[in-house]
Amino acid sequence: MRRRWRWVVGILGVLALLAVAAGLLVDEPLRRRIERAMNERLDGYTVSIGRLDFHPLGLSIDFEDLVVVQDASPDPPVARIPRLSASVQWRALLRRAIVADFLVDRPVLHLDLAQVRREADDGVPVERRGWQDAVRAMYPLEINQLRVRDGRITYVDRDRDRPLTLSAVQVRAENIRNIEAPDRVYPSVLYAEALVFDTGRLVIDGNADFLAEPHPGILAKIRLENLTFDAFQPIAERYRVRVRGGRLTATGDVEYGPRLKALHIEEAVVTGADIDYIYAARGTPEQHAVRQTAEVARQAANRPGLQFRVDRFQIAGGRFGFVNQVARPAYRVFLDRTDLVIENLSNHFTEGTARVRLTGRFMGTGDTTATAAFRPEVAGADFDLNVKIVDTAMVAMNDLLRAYGRFDVVAGLFSLYSELTVKEGRITGYVKPLFRNLDVYDRRQDAEKSLFRKLYERLVGGVARLLENVPRGEVATKATVEGPVRDPEANTAEVVLRLIQNAFFKAILPGFEQEVGRDRG
Repeated sequence: MRRRWRWVVGILGVLALLAVAAGLLVDEPLRRRIERAMNERLDGYTVSIGRLDFHPLGLSIDFEDLVVVQDASPDPPVARIPRLSASVQWRALLRRAIVADFLVDRPVLHLDLAQVRREADDGVPVERRGWQDAVRAMYPLEINQLRVRDGRITYVDRDRDRPLTLSAVQVRAENIRNIEAPDRVYPSVLYAEALVFDTGRLVIDGNADFLAEPHPGILAKIRLENLTFDAFQPIAERYRVRVRGGRLTATGDVEYGPRLKALHIEEAVVTGADIDYIYAARGTPEQHAVRQTAEVARQAANRPGLQFRVDRFQIAGGRFGFVNQVARPAYRVFLDRTDLVIENLSNHFTEGTARVRLTGRFMGTGDTTATAAFRPEVAGADFDLNVKIVDTAMVAMNDLLRAYGRFDVVAGLFSLYSELTVKEGRITGYVKPLFRNLDVYDRRQDAEKSLFRKLYERLVGGVARLLENVPRGEVATKATVEGPVRDPEANTAEVVLRLIQNAFFKAILPGFEQEVGRDRG
C-alpha cells in the first residue's frame, strides 16, 4: 500500500513539473499572441505586455508591466499596470457558471489636456475603441469579479506642476455577469474609495449594471469629504475664474444609466472659499469657453433624461468677487463673510419652489442680505429676488466709481434696495441706490490731478449737494424696472446674471450720470 501511494505522489509530482515546464515554454509565445490580438482590436491605442506567466494548474494568467499608450500622444502612457491577474472564479462554478476574476494591482492612469483634446477631436466614441474586445483577448472568460488595489489616477491640465490626483484607489465589483438572480434593477455590487488631491476622501457604495446598453449603468451613494478647491485652479483659469482656498464636503446619490442620468445632492457645505470671476474682452478664448459652458447649461436645464437636484447647499465664510478688466479703470467688487443657503434646487424645478438666503458684506463693509424664490418653470424663468445693501464705505468703491461715473470720493456711504419679479416673460420691480455723507473732492488727495479733473469732480460734488435730502444728508434715486425679458428662452441663471449686471451696477450712479451729462452738454 505504501509503495502504491509513493507511485501516486511521484506521478503527481512529475505531472506538476511537466505542467510548470509547459507553462514556461508557452509563456513567451502566449504573450506575443495576446499582445498582438489586443492591438488588433484597439483603435487609437497600443498595448505592450512586459511579461506573462501562465499557470496551467489553476488556469490563471499573470500579466506584468502592462503599458497602454495613445497613438496620437504616446508620452506619457495613459496607463501602467505593474501586475494584472486573471483567473477562474471558482465560487461561480457552484452556480454552473465559468467566469473570470480580475485583480488589477497598483495601476497608474494618466491623462493630460492634450490627450483629452485628441480623444475628443478624433470623433470615435469610447464604446467603439475596442476596449472590451481587447480585454476578452487577454483571457477567454467573461469577467464576473473585478478588483482594483491601490490605484492612482492623475489628470494634468495646463500646469504640469499642479496635477489633479486620485490616490489609494480601491475598487470592488462583483456579479458583473449577473450570475446571481438580481433583486434590484442594478444587480452588481460596486464599491470604490480614493484619496482626492491628497486631503479629501471619496466613497462610492452601490450597485451597477455592467451589461446595460449602450453603456453600463450605476446607482450608488456618494460621500465626499474635505475636497480642496485650490487643486482646480489650472482648470478654473480657462474659465476666467481665480480660486484661493475652500473645502467641500457633500453627500448624495447618483444614477447614470442609458435612459436616466441623475445627481441628487442631499447636503453640500463649502467653507473658506475665495473665488473671483474675471470678466475679459469679448472674443477671447476664455470668453468662448464661458459661452460654451453657458450653452451646455441651457441645454441641460430642459433635458428630460438629465436630472439634478440639491436638497441643501451652503457656503460658509466665503469671499466672492467680480473683476472687470474691460472697464477703465479695471475694478473689483466683492462680497465677503458670505453665508449662502440654497434649498430644494433642481434643473427642472419640478420639486417645488427653490429658496435662497444670503448674507455678507459688500466691499467688506456694507451689510448685505438677499432672498430669492425660484418657482417651477412653465414658460421661462419665474422668480422673486430681494436685495438689501446697507452702508458700504464708498472709498472702497473708487475704482467702480471712476469706471462708471468718472470720479472718486474720499468719504460717503452707499446703500442699495431692490425688489424684482420675473414672471411670464416680464420683469417688474425697482432698484434704489442711496448715497449718504458724500465727500467727492479733497484738495490733498487730488493735488496732482489736472485742472479739468478738479473742476469735474467739484461739479459732481455740487450735483450731489443739489440732489441731497438736507435733513438726512442723502442722495437717492429710484429706477423702476419693467419690461419683457430680452431672451424668453434664457434659463433662470442667465436672467439673474443679466439683472445683476444691467440693473444693479448700471443703476448705482443714475442721478450723477444724468446731471453731469447735462452740464457737459
